[in-house]
Amino acid sequence: MTQAAPVTFSTVRENYFGPPAEMQALRHKAPVTRTAFADGRLGWLVTGYSAARAVLSDSRFTARGEREHPAVPRAATLEDERCRRLIAGQFTARRMRQLTGRTERIVREHLDAMEHMGSPADLVEHFALPVPSLVIAELLGVPPADREQFQHDTLRWGGFGRSTEEVTEAFVSLGGQLQRLVRLKRTEPGDDLLSGLIAADPALTDEELASIAFLLLVAGHGTTAHQIALGAFLLLEHPDQLAALRTEPALTESAVEELLRHLSVVHHGPTRAALQDADIEGTPVKAGEVVVVSLGAANRDPARFERPDAVDVTREDTGHLAFGHGMHQCLGRQLARIELRVALTALLERFPHLRLACPAAEIPLRHDMQVYGADRLPVAW
Repeated sequence: MTQAAPVTFSTVRENYFGPPAEMQALRHKAPVTRTAFADGRLGWLVTGYSAARAVLSDSRFTARGEREHPAVPRAATLEDERCRRLIAGQFTARRMRQLTGRTERIVREHLDAMEHMGSPADLVEHFALPVPSLVIAELLGVPPADREQFQHDTLRWGGFGRSTEEVTEAFVSLGGQLQRLVRLKRTEPGDDLLSGLIAADPALTDEELASIAFLLLVAGHGTTAHQIALGAFLLLEHPDQLAALRTEPALTESAVEELLRHLSVVHHGPTRAALQDADIEGTPVKAGEVVVVSLGAANRDPARFERPDAVDVTREDTGHLAFGHGMHQCLGRQLARIELRVALTALLERFPHLRLACPAAEIPLRHDMQVYGADRLPVAW
């Protein structure tokens, strides 16, 4: 059953950590809602957990349009299966073990620098944003001599650009760096993802390889960075959960999964388009119509999760959709989990008296961006 008039929806979150209340209300009425997008087109909004899983695992709904991002070079629109198969083959257990050690080093170095700088400090600028940037540099095999520029441009493009011109300059610089990096890996291969892709499929062009690298940066930097910062923010605002985690460090893995479920940093998405007429739990969808999945609402569905609006680091019921579901599930999910586990564990160990350095209400939040997060998170210790 659908609504007679399509609804519109916003990204404004009334609660620091939950999805917009409007999403929760829509899910309560029906798991699938007729919606009007900003450009006037009509489509569908999915807010129920089982409906979300159904869409994300159904081959009648394509993810191809997801990559129509204005900042991504056109060559990035590689054929889905080919691209995913090649990238997935590079996220091996051995590479994840290597990256775990390198992530631990990167995290330790940034905590050292933060501690040396002194309390208070901005956890976003000095920790949450730079750590994933350097982990991606490790993944791609960026030479040590180029990492300072890579990190500088990544931070400016991904959240700290002071103007449109600065963001554009950083984007252009990143593109040039990635193109040069691909040429380097062809002549001097290393033990990194780009070299692995070249060896796996020599037919990949330089443009395709640079685009894959850029896609990994788009997908893996901002989401992980803001998940780290919001995860710390949430724990500091829930002292009982923080105390439980400090008392029992073995809870770290379940805590990471709960933070992923509870926060769901992507405002709205993923997005799918129907390849043919289909239905979502009884709601008919016509070929060509766009379906947007609200992961935040789905991850708070009481039909799937007990006490869904409560954060519980001891929760054993996993199955959240923070990384999507089905054939287009996030390829870098294991690396993201490694970064979250290492970053939060080390942060809490280094600063046992960590606390917010300003009232929570003064923390600027990113309601108007695709990825939700904090622009600043002042902390003291």
